[in-house]
Amino acid sequence: MKVSYQWLAEYVDVSGYSASEIAEKLTRSGVEVDVVEKLNKGITNVVVGYVKTCEKHPNADKLSLCTVDVGQEEDLQIICGAKNIAAGQKVPVAVPGAVLPGNFKIKKAKLRGVESYGMICSAKELGMNDRMLPKEIQEGILVLPAETNVGEDILEVLGLNDEVLELELTPNRSDCLSMVGTAYEIGAILGREIKLPETEVNSSDKIASTKISVKNVSPEHCHHYSARYIEEVSIEPSPLWMQNRLMAAGIRPINNIVDITNYVMLEYGQPLHAFDADQLNDGHIEVRLANKNEKMITLDNEERTLDELMLLITDGTKPVAIAGVMGGANSEVQVQTKNILLESAKFSGSSVRITSKKLGLRSESSLRFEKEVNPENVTVALNRAAALLSQYANGKVADGIVEELSTQNPATNIQISLQKINDYLGTDLTKQDALNVFDRLQFSYTEMDENTVIVHVPTRRGDITRDVDLIEEVARLHGYDHIPTSLMVGATTPGSLSKDQKIRRAIRRILTDEGLYETVNYSFTHPSQIKRFPGMYAQTKQISLAMPMSEDRSTLRTSLVPHLLDVASYNKNRNQSDVRIFEIGNVFLTEEQSLSSQPEEKELLSILLTGNRAAANWSVQENNVDFYDLKGHIETLFEAIGISNLQFVSASPEGFHPGRTASIQIKTDDKVIVLGSLGQLHPSIQQEKDLDEVYILEIMLEEVYQLANFDIQYTTLPKYPAIGRDIAVVVDRSLQIGEIVDSIKETAKELLESVQVFDIYTGEKVESNKKSVALSLVYRHLERTLTDEEVTELHGKVVEKIEKSFQAQLRK
Repeated sequence: MKVSYQWLAEYVDVSGYSASEIAEKLTRSGVEVDVVEKLNKGITNVVVGYVKTCEKHPNADKLSLCTVDVGQEEDLQIICGAKNIAAGQKVPVAVPGAVLPGNFKIKKAKLRGVESYGMICSAKELGMNDRMLPKEIQEGILVLPAETNVGEDILEVLGLNDEVLELELTPNRSDCLSMVGTAYEIGAILGREIKLPETEVNSSDKIASTKISVKNVSPEHCHHYSARYIEEVSIEPSPLWMQNRLMAAGIRPINNIVDITNYVMLEYGQPLHAFDADQLNDGHIEVRLANKNEKMITLDNEERTLDELMLLITDGTKPVAIAGVMGGANSEVQVQTKNILLESAKFSGSSVRITSKKLGLRSESSLRFEKEVNPENVTVALNRAAALLSQYANGKVADGIVEELSTQNPATNIQISLQKINDYLGTDLTKQDALNVFDRLQFSYTEMDENTVIVHVPTRRGDITRDVDLIEEVARLHGYDHIPTSLMVGATTPGSLSKDQKIRRAIRRILTDEGLYETVNYSFTHPSQIKRFPGMYAQTKQISLAMPMSEDRSTLRTSLVPHLLDVASYNKNRNQSDVRIFEIGNVFLTEEQSLSSQPEEKELLSILLTGNRAAANWSVQENNVDFYDLKGHIETLFEAIGISNLQFVSASPEGFHPGRTASIQIKTDDKVIVLGSLGQLHPSIQQEKDLDEVYILEIMLEEVYQLANFDIQYTTLPKYPAIGRDIAVVVDRSLQIGEIVDSIKETAKELLESVQVFDIYTGEKVESNKKSVALSLVYRHLERTLTDEEVTELHGKVVEKIEKSFQAQLRK
């Protein structure tokens, strides 16, 4: 927001303070001023001149010899090379001795044998931003309005004796996106009164409701729509002072109608739009959402394709504006326009934001609507603009406002205590100190008792909704420099990591040591991602964001896997097919259909493997990762963090391959804890993502933190030899091998040192519904040497138990 110092002075008394001092006070109070720009780029002795005569130079076809009255005793003879110079014009004249931007000094000169006493200036030569002016003016000298006084200082005429403060506003301070809003802020800082613009309208005997009508069929997106009817307007340039202020704010002047709407927008922060009323169907306005693929041509002569989320202003038969963003070419104010429908409204900020982003259109109007305009200014700004149209466009304002109001916007009432203010700020302010701040802000209040007040916050300060917001206002206006400093007091303890933090760091270290890369993804996802892969929490309800950054980031995630798949796809599309990644992050769960409390958060670990196990070279062939690579990673991890009794049980969770997936379980003394799942991604999702075979794992970390044990346990090296035995049995193909291993451990008890599966065979030498499982068993006694007879007897019991329990056949 660019704020003219002289314009600001019309609303609040800034006498005694320079523009730089005002900027310093604004910045110290929390509204940062990025730069203070002087519009005078070094001009002296440039005045308004009247071109009495303009003739061709006797010795040059492209030069003109002019006689110019500059308000002095004698007229000046000036040679000018501009194409648009003509007699009867009033122009800026740099007289001899004048200085122009760049320290360019004007002296008497002789051009082609003829003397010239000064220089007739263009806007660019005066240091102005000539891009704000019409093209014909950019290319020639600056022609001033006919009513400009000859001899007047050009700095006063063009407003170049002004300074502009450029505010860097945070999103919560949209109240300062207007001159009046900034004046309120300066008034609060300096403790001075605010003088608001005149908004009284002199109405004609015509009744507005007989000329125009308004219908709002989308009240949830348009909270207030009001319109006035102004007839018999004259389209002409706006007053020079208004053009100067618009240009200082970075807005190009167009004509008096458009300039007045822009001027009031800058003044009140309330965007307005003027329609050619004669181009509307019976002067009717209807506010509605667009139809799918509906089209319209906007003021920039671009055809826009709309969708059902975009709010339109129509005349009941055709769209005439995109609400809050840009008007339509079919109702544009033109030279022949005579009657105007003037619009002022409060559109939903989220609706305007979505529309502006989708269309790639961002304007001063949409910027303000996106941040929610002050609802109290809708009617005030409308009346202010109508009064200016009456004054500077000779318009006749019809009596009355035609409007539809769907939402009331009362002041926010906040109860706050002096004790809380002082506790938060570490101050000893009195109650009157706090009330003085509220008075300066022009916040009314009701005193409840000696310690408590209820503050009535006006709608122009929509950023203040809680008592802590009021405390912030007290802090910044009392002055951060006046808040006493104090040392922190409290017991100090040596810092250390919690058990959860230690385990989390260990997981990251172990997995990265094994060649995996950690990813960090958004906690937000698209709703379809949740439906496609719900993960372990398929029964949870979706949690939608109130103000999502985009549709792809509109829902809180319930699984980490979808984003890992996106990372894998992203890498494959860039010829990186070998992906080994993991993520530790939170998912968000709720059983409520309509969320009324904070969702539950669960911390998960997810791993994804796809592509080759290792890069191919002369000694290693390409070999794709498989289920057992993933299983090996989790076994290595759990062994490192002290978790034993890990089991893998066949399972078919949603999103996984139904025949290549296992449930990860931990068997304790009294129960079995299910941690998650690992296996191959379901082929349909794999095909949709255009990926090779993908293996994924997802486990809950809460139980891992509880089960992990970093205590190191030492055991002596065995003194006595071990005896090994191998066994191969034929069992049903559906039998889980883990059941055989558990049976062996239960039978052999403490004499069994280890059992290892070293072969599984399902070929032609066994029946089609059978499989051969070969296991290697190691027996050892810790206190003596086992005899061959003891091992043979024990091994026989193991084989017998397997045969009886699983109808196994011993292979010879």
